[in-house]
Amino acid sequence: MKKIEINGITYEIVKDPDNCINREELTEKITDYFDSFDYIFGDYSYDKVRLKGYYDSKNKKAKDINDIKNLDEYIKNYCSFGAKIFLLKKIQ
Repeated sequence: MKKIEINGITYEIVKDPDNCINREELTEKITDYFDSFDYIFGDYSYDKVRLKGYYDSKNKKAKDINDIKNLDEYIKNYCSFGAKIFLLKKIQ
């Protein structure tokens, strides 16, 4: 299990098939807005990273739009074809 610490929070790297995680960039982009999410998904389009927070399906805060079970649908519908992606899971 690979781990990364960003802004004092430790994450497990769940997916990073293209080895695209840039720790310095994520340190700037991941703000306290993401603190409540169980997962952070990122995709690179046009050399810019986009981030989206997701909750575990068992989390009471999970809605269809941010339930991790819907991640594949989000990738299919909202990410550029062939975009580099990664998924981080917060370690409690």
